[in-house]
Amino acid sequence: MVFPMGITVLYFAAARDHAGTSEERFEVAAGATVAGLRAQIEERHVALAGKLGQVRFARNERFVPETEVLADGDTVAVIPPVAGG
Repeated sequence: MVFPMGITVLYFAAARDHAGTSEERFEVAAGATVAGLRAQIEERHVALAGKLGQVRFARNERFVPETEVLADGDTVAVIPPVAGG
């Protein structure tokens, strides 16, 4: 039996603007990856569809690849590229 896990997603900068929120919860299946979560985010927020290819994801304050497996209670930050000068 596969039990759902609760993941908190934090949105920053343009991702926050497109999502219309800075934080929300997602339920994902056990064994889900960041890539699977990204797909759920794009389904929920059409304005983000196709725009998450350039963002970085941080799991519990550490940058991770999209192959990273999530755990119940994780916090995943969606961080778009930023320009500075």
